[in-house]
Amino acid sequence: MKAEIITIGDEILIGQIVDTNSAWMGEQLNLYGIEVYQITSVHDSREHILTAVDNARKNADLVLITGGLGPTKDDITKHTLCEYFNTRLVLNEEVLAWVQEMLTRRGVQVNQLNRDQALVPESCTVIPNGTGTAPGMWFEKDDTIFVSMPGVPFEMMHMMENEILPRLQRTGKAKSIYHKTVLTQGLPESMLAEKIEEWENNLPSFIKLAYLPSALMVKLRLSAYGTDAGFLKAEVEKQSDILKTIIPEYIFGYNDETLAGVIGKKLTELGCTLSTAESCTGGNIAHFITSNPGSSAYFKGSVVAYSNEIKKQMLDVDPESLEKYGAVSEQVAREMAVGAKKRMGTDYAVSTTGIAGPDGGTDEKPVGTVWVAVAGKNQVITKKFNFWHNRERNILRSTQSALNLLRSLIINENPVKS
Repeated sequence: MKAEIITIGDEILIGQIVDTNSAWMGEQLNLYGIEVYQITSVHDSREHILTAVDNARKNADLVLITGGLGPTKDDITKHTLCEYFNTRLVLNEEVLAWVQEMLTRRGVQVNQLNRDQALVPESCTVIPNGTGTAPGMWFEKDDTIFVSMPGVPFEMMHMMENEILPRLQRTGKAKSIYHKTVLTQGLPESMLAEKIEEWENNLPSFIKLAYLPSALMVKLRLSAYGTDAGFLKAEVEKQSDILKTIIPEYIFGYNDETLAGVIGKKLTELGCTLSTAESCTGGNIAHFITSNPGSSAYFKGSVVAYSNEIKKQMLDVDPESLEKYGAVSEQVAREMAVGAKKRMGTDYAVSTTGIAGPDGGTDEKPVGTVWVAVAGKNQVITKKFNFWHNRERNILRSTQSALNLLRSLIINENPVKS
């Protein structure tokens, strides 16, 4: 089953709100074996809605429409769908009773606009709205299912989860889809593609690979399409295992895992502790770590050493190192990590020092220059990174790169016993 999502509302097109509905629906539909073919956003315009709905009918088995079902004059979706399906609005007593009950509970006086929300197209199947006053509407035409829902996210989600997805599943038209996302860090997209080119070229035809790069990582999403869910899962897992033998050092997790979360699990397993010393990342590494429940078991604390004085006073960085090499240097990064480890009594410590930008760079050390150090049980490792000019991205990349260097040292110092 192929689906198209149509979102209606001028507020989306002018950037007043972000369309989170489509992303959520796309994710849920995939879980039910329904492939999203296209996402379209249109104005609160009769002509635009009619054109979008008719174009969707030509390409999709399922058309999901959100928005334009409110009580005010600018909400024209219901009237436009009546025109498209050649029907008329009729009063639905069940919907009217629900609207009156809900508004009375809220202490809101029911007016004519509220009552009009109980007017629904005569030819549709009414979808109850358990969290709002605007009902959903289910139409069928030329073997295509059309479902219109409110644009309010929590109303749409409740309706999808409790009414629409179960009904779609009962149609028996959905095929099987199995996804697995491989999370990588340490290689840009182009270099990663080179390393796995042969493996990618030999993937079965029913498995698609998507590269999803971001400032934090490159995700590799494997998607298998077919009729046998068990077979698809087995084949994707097989290909994932093969990939792990090709780039083992760059894969840190799968699906919804985070790098900080993976590190936290490993530290908990080992009974080890961690501290951070941050300059250019400004506490972002500590933020990533403490975003995970239970991090207090292994994370002791952080020093945000933005000034040289704090580096010296709190982390025992040698003034001569700062004078001779500068704050952004391998020597200072190393001393920051060692100082944090010693001061906080942890098994591991990670440090960052760099030039996040957009100012402060020199010819020798341009904006985006970052040194990371990790002090472990038996050694200290360092690495220099050269990022770009965007401050926010530099902070994110520095954070994730530091965490990945930490992960590497933890693995090297604690190899899995066979």
